[in-house]
Amino acid sequence: MTRSLKTRIADWVAAGRNVVGDLYHALITMGWPAFLLGIGVIFVLANSAFALAYLAQPGAIVHARPQSFADAFFFSVQTMATIGYGIMYPGTFYANVLMSLETLIGLFGVAFATGLAFARFSRPRARIRFSEAAVVSLYHGVPTLMFRVANQRGNQILEARVQATLLRTEHSPEGQRMRRFRDLVLLRDSTPSFSYSWTVMHPITSNSPLSGTSRAALEEQDAELVVILAGLDETLSQTIHARHVYKPAAIHWRHRLRDILSKDTHGNYLIDYRHFDGIEIEPPETQGEA
Repeated sequence: MTRSLKTRIADWVAAGRNVVGDLYHALITMGWPAFLLGIGVIFVLANSAFALAYLAQPGAIVHARPQSFADAFFFSVQTMATIGYGIMYPGTFYANVLMSLETLIGLFGVAFATGLAFARFSRPRARIRFSEAAVVSLYHGVPTLMFRVANQRGNQILEARVQATLLRTEHSPEGQRMRRFRDLVLLRDSTPSFSYSWTVMHPITSNSPLSGTSRAALEEQDAELVVILAGLDETLSQTIHARHVYKPAAIHWRHRLRDILSKDTHGNYLIDYRHFDGIEIEPPETQGEA
């Protein structure tokens, strides 16, 4: 067996242990299709195992066809779900013991699945939209990194805070290579009430981690711009958060975000979300040294 194959098998085993060790977290965070499929597979496998156990003793199920897996399986389903037997019922002491064990497992299984479903439904979720691209353009004469976030629900997020961090590979003077987090100072990193849209801005001054850099440099450093927004959902009274990552290809120098703000005939401000992700080249007369 080659070393690479050994390493691959070890990785598979470690991954399996991690899933089993944190099974609750995996069941809570996986998508609904995978969750429902998993519950269905476990249900079928459990009833199949009990069906084989009933078939191990001839005559264990009264009125069941001899050695009929289908009859034993559906008898097991009725037992586990406490539906009621109809014309089939346990016919021996062995079958009654097996039926009692299956009923107990079924009760625990229903309670477990119900608790998981409730936990998944009650988990607060933020519907925060991040613009697909970030731009670097002049703002008050200073090159500024900008991107948008929007609250896609009709309520408000109270005490909302946003944090932007540059994650990149750096080398120490001794030649040691490591991944480092560099926090970006924002013009405004919090708002008492976040309802619609918010343009987040980071001035690229001489103290900024982005000072003197470019898209090519960020790609060489395998950089990522990690953005986290958190706040209190006024409807649920629970803390919600959202996360987005901008790769270097999504950061456009000498571009600006398209205007999405307008007024209707009554003087009310409107936000055009059709252009939420839109960017445009910065006019040459305003590009300067950005």
